[in-house]
Amino acid sequence: MSKMPRFLPVALCAVVLCAQLASAQDTDKQQLDRRYQSAVADYDAGRYPEAAQQLEGLLPFAPKSYELHELLGLVYASLSEDAKAEDHLKFAVQLKPDSAAARTNLGAALLHSGKSALAGEQFQKALQLEPQSFDANHNMGEFLIQSGKIADARPLLELAHRIQPDSYDNSYDLAMADFQLGQLTEAKEVAESIAKKQNTGELQNLLGQIDEKGGKFVNAENEFESAAHIDPSEDNLFDWGSEMLLHRTYEPAIVIFQEATMRYPHSPRLFIGLGLALYSRGKYDDAVQALLTAADLNPSDPRCYLFLLKAYDSSPKQAEDVIGRFRRYAELRPQDARALYYYAISLWKGKRSEDSSADLTMVESLLQKSIALDGSIPEAHMQLGDLYAGQHLYDKSIPEYVRVLELNPDLSDAHYRLGTDYVHVGQKDEAQKEFAVYQKLRAAHLAEGDKERAEVQQFVYSEKDGASSKF
Repeated sequence: MSKMPRFLPVALCAVVLCAQLASAQDTDKQQLDRRYQSAVADYDAGRYPEAAQQLEGLLPFAPKSYELHELLGLVYASLSEDAKAEDHLKFAVQLKPDSAAARTNLGAALLHSGKSALAGEQFQKALQLEPQSFDANHNMGEFLIQSGKIADARPLLELAHRIQPDSYDNSYDLAMADFQLGQLTEAKEVAESIAKKQNTGELQNLLGQIDEKGGKFVNAENEFESAAHIDPSEDNLFDWGSEMLLHRTYEPAIVIFQEATMRYPHSPRLFIGLGLALYSRGKYDDAVQALLTAADLNPSDPRCYLFLLKAYDSSPKQAEDVIGRFRRYAELRPQDARALYYYAISLWKGKRSEDSSADLTMVESLLQKSIALDGSIPEAHMQLGDLYAGQHLYDKSIPEYVRVLELNPDLSDAHYRLGTDYVHVGQKDEAQKEFAVYQKLRAAHLAEGDKERAEVQQFVYSEKDGASSKF
C-alpha cells in the first residue's frame, strides 16, 4: 500500500524547453536541450544528484520554464531536500496554475514537510481541476486516509477504481478502507479481484484479516501462511504465528515464531509471541527465556512483563535474571503501580524459591507504594494480604482481602482466604459466609484459562490494530 500520495509523472517536453531558451543561439539550444534530456534520463534512472546539477545549470537559460522547475522540484523531493523541492514546485504552480499534476506534486511535497492543511488544499484543487481523473481521485483519497477520514476517502478510491480497476495501489487502499469500515464482503471482493492479477504478501495478509474478522478462521490461517511464504516480513510472520496462537494450535505457532525470531532477532513482539506459545504449551523454562529476550529488546513494554510474570510463576528457576528485569522495569517507571507490583512479586517468589528468609520488608514496601499509586489493582491488595496473613497479622490481612472483593467480588480465592483469616480471629459466622461464596465460585478457577486467552488476544489485536493504524 502506498503510504503517501505518489508523485505524478511529469510531461518532459524538450520542444517546449527549447522554445524558452530565447537568449541562446540555435546550436546552443540544441546543446542545452541535450543536457535537459540527459537530466531527464538521470532522473528516470535514479541518479538524482546528477540530475539536480544539470537542471540547476539550465535554469539561467530558462528561468520561467515550468518543465525545469517541476522536474527540479521532483528531483529535490527524491533527495529529501524538502525546502528546495517546495520552492521549485510552488513556482511551477505559479507558472501553470491549471495543472492538476503540478498541484498534486506540490501537495505531496507539502505533506512530506508536515504541512498537512496546505497539502490538502493542493490535492483538493487538483481534484477540482480534473474531477474524473484517476490520479486526482486516488491522491485525494490517499490524503484523506492519512488524515484519518477513511469514510470520506472511500468514494474517491471507489471512483478511481472504476476509472482504472487494474491499479494495484488504489485497489489495495479501497479494500483496506472497506475492511476498516466493516464492509467485509466489499473488501474481499476488491482484494480477490486484484489478487488474480497481482498477488502479494500484503494482499494475502489483508485477505487473512478479512476472513479472521468474519470468523472464517481456517481460511484466515491459510491466507496468513500464504502471505508469509510470498513475503516473509516481520508483520506477515507475526500475523501467521498469532493466528495459530489465538486458535490454540501451539506447536505450529512455536515453530513459526522460532523461525521468525531467527530471521528478525531484534523484534520484541516476535519474542513475546514465542514466549506465549511456549507458555501455552507448558514449556515454561523456554517461555521465560524468550520473554527475557523480549524485555531486553524493549525494556519499557508493559505487555512483556505481564506474560513474564505468568511464565515465571510456573518456572522460578531463572529467578535472578527475572528479578533483574523487573527491577530495571521498576526503575524505568517508578510512578507505574504495576511496575512496582511486578517487581515486588518477582522478588518475593524468587527469594522464596531460594531462601525462606526473603526480604519481606522490601516486598511489603513495594506493594504499599504500588497501592498508593493506584489502589484499584486487586492483585496488589491480594498479595499484600497474603504477605500479612503469612505473618499472622490478620488485623492487616483482612482489610486487604475485603478491598480485593470490593474491587472484584468474583475472585473465589479472596473469599477463601478472607474466610480463613476470619477463622483465625474467631469470627466463625463471617468465615462461613465467605466459604459459602467460595463454594459457589470455586468453578471460577476454570475461567482462568479464558482470562489468559483474553490477555493473549489483547496483545495480538493491539499489534494488528497498530499496524492497521499506519494505513
